[in-house]
Amino acid sequence: MSKQLLRSGTSVGANIREAKNAESTNDFIHKLGIAQKECDETLYWLELLKKTEYLNGEEFHKLSDEANQILKMIRSTILTIKQKNLKSHNS
Repeated sequence: MSKQLLRSGTSVGANIREAKNAESTNDFIHKLGIAQKECDETLYWLELLKKTEYLNGEEFHKLSDEANQILKMIRSTILTIKQKNLKSHNS
């Protein structure tokens, strides 16, 4: 489980980095969408590690709070870009 957490957790940053070099707005949104999914998967692995007592409550809450904040930022960015994209198409 910890290896899965490492993979999904590091994938978030890698996909955000890829999004910065996106070839188009749609590519940017797609790459951030992948980062969003990986972040949510990271939360899943954190929950399992807590349930199996690999992480204590304090460790879990600190890590899951940070992951949730990152997830919210990614979602907010995706929504903002989609709204701007929609407005520019309707203008």
